[in-house]
Amino acid sequence: MDVIGSMKERVAPFQKRIILPEMSDERVIEAAAAVSREGFARVVLPGDRDAVQSAVRAAGGDPACIEVVDAAQPALLDGLARVLHDRRRHKGLTLDQARRALGEPLYFGALMVQAGRVDGMVAGSIASSARLIRTAIHCVGPAAGLKTVSSCFLRVLPDRSFGDEGVMLYADCGCVPDPTAEQMVDIAVAAATSYRQFVGLEPRIALLSFSSRGSARHPLVDKVVEATHLLKRREPSLAVDGELQLDAAVVPDVAARKVPDSPLKGRANVLVFPDLNSGNICYKMTERFGGALAVGPILMGLARPINDLSRGCSSDEIVGAVAVTAMQATAGQGDL
Repeated sequence: MDVIGSMKERVAPFQKRIILPEMSDERVIEAAAAVSREGFARVVLPGDRDAVQSAVRAAGGDPACIEVVDAAQPALLDGLARVLHDRRRHKGLTLDQARRALGEPLYFGALMVQAGRVDGMVAGSIASSARLIRTAIHCVGPAAGLKTVSSCFLRVLPDRSFGDEGVMLYADCGCVPDPTAEQMVDIAVAAATSYRQFVGLEPRIALLSFSSRGSARHPLVDKVVEATHLLKRREPSLAVDGELQLDAAVVPDVAARKVPDSPLKGRANVLVFPDLNSGNICYKMTERFGGALAVGPILMGLARPINDLSRGCSSDEIVGAVAVTAMQATAGQGDL
């Protein structure tokens, strides 16, 4: 399954506007040029119009398909500063401090998202993940009903017997080191929404542990058991099971022996990990040992779409992140 290709086709009619604020990175220009050629979204770049258009043209893109915004325009900066001030003045932020914050590309881009001037942002090829996530929380904040900002990866496995034709979602693999039971529930709810958005199918969620339904007893297991109970109460319509070992979650024969009454029947397509150690190790092991294609990291739980990049990313990965962000921005719009 070509997950990114499918996303591009599905979001193209909506022409979502995605800002890439890290203009000093040549990979950003290359990605913007590629998106302009493919035409599935409109990239917004801050800077001098002539310079930006010239750079896009040199990278083989169509300048007419790129939007350029003057990041030094006083009226724009004043409006964005007021947006940030309104959000953070309860923390003691002054209007002058808000104006100074706009000198950082991340704050400029995230406030453009919060102000509704663009539909989403992709950044992190220069800035660290910690800075980007902190900026996103300051400028946009968590989605309604959620308190936890987390992340996920889509995995496309060579063995199509897993998930949905090999497609699975892992969460959280990059944000919350040791989630509480309540945070695990937030992560699972956000993961369910993400799976529907990206894959177009219903999630089947396994909350993972080293125990399957009481096969081991430990405080680490207790957290997953509690999270499972809370999730079932909060979202009774979801297909959920836990605590489950990985094999009981994804191998039907094993599930039939270990948890014969599981609603998942060993066919989970969303895996929720009990901590960042297990999530991070598993997604990298799947990629390196299993040859799985990785799409992500994808930020979840934000009120508006903002996504992170690895500082070692390629321009193609930035293009993929633009497609993911455009997909998040189309939620509730038409038949996706």
